Amino acid sequence: MREGHLPERARLHDASVVPVPQRLLDSWQRSEEYGVPLDDVEPVFTGTYDDESLFFECGREVLTNLHRTLANEPVSLMLTDADGLVLNRLSGDRSLLRALDAVHLAPGFSYAEREAGTNGLGLALADRAPTVVRADEHYALSLCTYTCAAAPVLDPLTGRVEGAVNLTTWSKSSSDLLLALAQSAAGTTAAMMLARSRGRRPRPQPRGEVFRIEKPRLEPGTGTLDGLSRPWTEAAARASAGVAEGRVVAAVGEPGSGRATLLAQALRSVRPRDRILAASAPAPQDIEPWLGLWTPELDKPHTAVVLRDVEALPLWAAERLRDLVLAARAGSVGGGGAGSAGGGGGAAGGDAPRIVLAVTAERLEDVPAPLASLVESVVEVPPLRERPDDVLPLARQIARRLRGHEIVFTRTAERALHNHAWPGNVRALTDAVRFAATRADVVDLRHLPPEVLSGTSHRLSRIEAFERDEIVRVLSRHASSMKAAADELGMSRATLYRKISQYGIDIPR
Repeated sequence: MREGHLPERARLHDASVVPVPQRLLDSWQRSEEYGVPLDDVEPVFTGTYDDESLFFECGREVLTNLHRTLANEPVSLMLTDADGLVLNRLSGDRSLLRALDAVHLAPGFSYAEREAGTNGLGLALADRAPTVVRADEHYALSLCTYTCAAAPVLDPLTGRVEGAVNLTTWSKSSSDLLLALAQSAAGTTAAMMLARSRGRRPRPQPRGEVFRIEKPRLEPGTGTLDGLSRPWTEAAARASAGVAEGRVVAAVGEPGSGRATLLAQALRSVRPRDRILAASAPAPQDIEPWLGLWTPELDKPHTAVVLRDVEALPLWAAERLRDLVLAARAGSVGGGGAGSAGGGGGAAGGDAPRIVLAVTAERLEDVPAPLASLVESVVEVPPLRERPDDVLPLARQIARRLRGHEIVFTRTAERALHNHAWPGNVRALTDAVRFAATRADVVDLRHLPPEVLSGTSHRLSRIEAFERDEIVRVLSRHASSMKAAADELGMSRATLYRKISQYGIDIPR
């Protein structure tokens, strides 16, 4: 919230009776800036949504089961997508349903904060946190007869917000258990999504290097990636040009494609004597102490920041970080105003800004609005499958870093690495090289993980993966004799050929 400014909604609220939490004030401020009317909501109707997704399937089942236990209660259970679009709604109270229809809290309507102002599900999605908004805590006065509790549902594999579970009741009804029920339903939905995604393990919460300081290097160009393909060097050149002009640069692309590495390379090439703060969004419970690290660090001159995966930041944290960065770029982190949020502010009069900021995200539209307002230059980082000539140079560098000396790849191993599609990008390449380089100084086909030599359109069961791995192992030893491989595997050559096609196995010769 801007210093010294109270949103109009706050002036209508009697804070002497019920104090207004800062998080609520911030949401009211955003609602006012979005132009949401105070008297009534004007949500947008789309009428279209994905009702075949794993999230919708699991969420609907969870809410249906919960509804059976609350059939006689004046509570409406809803599932929304990540944009606040209401996907379904369940309630046994007809009067409540009619009232919700009157304020358009119904399937097909968006109740995101930008569309409907402060409300439970909108704030839960904005802040990526369980939320209760009671009665006159709503921004729009027409919603003050309701109390809403919502909890975001995170994809257990990617960590991205899939949507939210929202429970709404009359404001005069007891709401003490609403949030617990919403959190329980959200957690059950995420667990069911994991169970139905063929047992893949969830991505762990961010830990470890969520905030790292890299010291300046004395020689320009030290630590850059040399000899890579034209798509990479062109992207790096665009990033370097943006940094040189004092712009806030966003590198967008698939996870693991090297977005943060490209930005760090650009910063090192243009400002080799700067410290680099390399940071990524921490676990939700660590955000406050994480933000506390920024003020003393941004107050130091000659500092560059690479902020990874900014889409994982809740809106309130993005706002706080934006204000810190703006103050630092103005040279006054410790003492004062945050300046205007209307842009990053390039180098004025040819002088380099005090702080250089660069961010990464999968898509530009995923960048939280407070940080998106700072972005002045966007660089698309192509995935590894679109730059296959980078695979071997990167593999050699990764192996050298892991083992401390050069690792040799045979020609057949090189062809296998080059031909693989690398759906996990550089991150998957790193895992594959680590698997192989810790087994031999001369890496051959048999040292590579089986998934590098195969490709399927579906995720394999444990039994299928075991069979695939065994076929790859035997074929790696008998690449020139299909009969010998079939004999060792105990199957006919026709069956072996069928299995090779089924698992997309490619053994370079």
